[in-house]
This record gives sequence, C-alpha cells and structure tokens, in this order.
Amino acid sequence: MSTRASHHQVTTGLNETRWMIIKDRLGRGWYKFRRNPISLVGGVMVLLCVFLAIFAPYVTPYPKHAGAFTDFQNAFQAPSKSHWLGTDALGCDVFTRIIFGSRISLMLTAVVLGISVPVGVFLGLISGYMGGKTETVIMRVTDVFLSLPALVMALAICAAFTPSIDKAMLAVASIWWTWHCRLVNGITRSIKTEEFVQASKVLGASPLRIIFKDILPNCASPVIVKITLDAGFVILVGAGLSFLGLGAQPPAEDLGTMISFGAKYLPERWWMTVFPSLAIFFIILGFNLLGDGLRDVLAVEEGV
Repeated sequence: MSTRASHHQVTTGLNETRWMIIKDRLGRGWYKFRRNPISLVGGVMVLLCVFLAIFAPYVTPYPKHAGAFTDFQNAFQAPSKSHWLGTDALGCDVFTRIIFGSRISLMLTAVVLGISVPVGVFLGLISGYMGGKTETVIMRVTDVFLSLPALVMALAICAAFTPSIDKAMLAVASIWWTWHCRLVNGITRSIKTEEFVQASKVLGASPLRIIFKDILPNCASPVIVKITLDAGFVILVGAGLSFLGLGAQPPAEDLGTMISFGAKYLPERWWMTVFPSLAIFFIILGFNLLGDGLRDVLAVEEGV
C-alpha cells in the first residue's frame, strides 16, 4: 500500500512540476505576444475576418445578394457610395459576396486542419515513439504523399469526382496531414530520450500515457505555429481549386469563384477581380503575420 501511495505521490509531483513550468512559460509567452506588434496585427486581422464571416448577414449592406440573386439593372456598377466595391455581372454587391465568401474560405480551413492535424499528430507521435517497422511504414507513406505537390494532388482528387466544396475539403485534408506527421515525428524522436520520459517509464507509465501526457504537450507550440501558417496555404489552395472550377460551385459566393468569374471582364470591370484577390491576400497575410509572431513567442516553450 505504501509503495502505491509513494508511486502516486511521485507521479503527481512530476505532473504538477511539469504543468507549473508550462504555465510559467505560457505566461511569459503571452507577455511577449502582447509586446510583439507583428503578432498583434496578425491577430487583429484574423479576428476581424472571423468576426465578419460569422456576422456576415448583419454587417453586409445587401445580405440578399449572397447566393442565387440577380439584379441586372445594377450590373457592372463601379465602386460608389451605394456599392463600396461595385457590383458584378449579375448586379450583386461585390463587398457583400466577399464577406460571405470568406465564410467558405474559413470553413474550408477549419475542416481541413480539423481533420488533418489530429491525424498527422497522432501518426507522428506513434511513429516517433514506437520506432522500428511502425515508424518505417508510416514515414515511407508520408514521404510518398510529401513528394506530390499539394495543389496537384488536390486537383487530381477533385477532378475524379463531381466538383463541390465538400470534395475540395476532403481532397486537401487527405494530403495535409503529412506535414504535421513529419513535424511531430521529429519532435517525438528527440523528446523520448529525455529524463522525464524515462522517469515515467521507470514508474510504470503505459506507452499511451507517456505519448499523450508527457510528449504531446511538448509538441503543442510547434503544431500551433504550423496551424496558423498552414491556414493561409489551405485558403490559397481552396481558392485555386474554386478558380479552376473544382471547388465551390456557383451560385456559392466563394472568393476563388468570384476571381474566375470576374477575370472574364478584365480590365474594364477590374473591381470584380481585384477586390476578391485583395480579400484573399488580407486573410493569408493575417494568418502569416500571426504565425510568424507566435513562432517567436512560443520559442520560449521549446523543450517543455
């Protein structure tokens, strides 16, 4: 009985010490984040995009212009007080459709990363910790996927099925896990020889407990930074698929679809293409600035 109590006390003490260190470094990271203008600017840009996407029906001047809508009497209007960013060939307000289109871009990002990150992190943890044949099989499959350009692979998958935003999400998610698997695998291989991991083994901790309680928290910072940086690339790939007609289909107000539709009327009706392109640029820039700032801030957590 005393041995069990001692084991429990030692385990509890290790956990408390570990999380105190993490809490302290998170506090220092947050302090550094607030003093980093790049992080703040990127965070504000991302929050602004998310806010506008969520409350699009309430912040846009013509919410009925989203989706299937036509008003040919007001078609091809240049930017003005009544239509800040002009109207398209169907008479729809470009600003309204951009705000609603950002919903699809952010939803694509959330679904793709929501599927690929857990899969990639899990496979990276298992392969890095187990080693041997398990690691060889997982990492060779990962190498095969990594050898294929993400956009080309997504194009091939989408082209094989009926084009839709759902197919585009699954196509991008099916290849995006590889980056996180490779990242977490390398971190896990370096951490599993650390003293606190060996101490958990001596105390009789199971492999799953070591993986998810000891190693996973140390992968959090790099994974978070990569997620913010990946978000911009996912949006760009999704817009590329829609531009080529393999993503969201009309009358969906997707940014890539808007650019493809407006390109037919260049250069006279430039606003139909320029403003959706600037919207994509703004969103990607926000995520990249946030990711660069977080990379500097969370660097203090390396080796937790």
